[in-house]
Amino acid sequence: MMRSQLISAMMLALLVWAAAPPALAQQVPLQDKPFAEHRIVLQLSDGEAKKQALVLSVANNLLKAYDPDKIAIEVVVFGPGIDLLLAGSDRRKQVESLIAQGVRFDICLNTVDTIERETGKRPEFIPAATPVQVGVGQILFLAENGYTVVRP
Repeated sequence: MMRSQLISAMMLALLVWAAAPPALAQQVPLQDKPFAEHRIVLQLSDGEAKKQALVLSVANNLLKAYDPDKIAIEVVVFGPGIDLLLAGSDRRKQVESLIAQGVRFDICLNTVDTIERETGKRPEFIPAATPVQVGVGQILFLAENGYTVVRP
């Protein structure tokens, strides 16, 4: 009798687990841009200054080419790319200017956690950056919701 109750409880737990939607790992909601005709996600996984400058230039050019209300731009940084969003970044003012114009910058917390484990110190990042648990997961989420992925 006890064994059948245990098996029943395990089966019930398995069913509840299987029926639950997959976790979105601190997924942030999509930008509230109801009039956006274009949705772009820019991936930055490279720490090179040239790549960082290129991503910022692309975001800036898109804002000039389209009315800021007609385009949703999200920059997702992970791996060495998070250097762009560190508090001491040389490009901080450019990033904050783009944020003020409606561009969202997502920073991968898995990368932040890895740096903390390896160095013993948690890196400080720009407060206006949006933390996401998994940077690549955020890119996938955006792509599944109509964003075009661009890796300058």
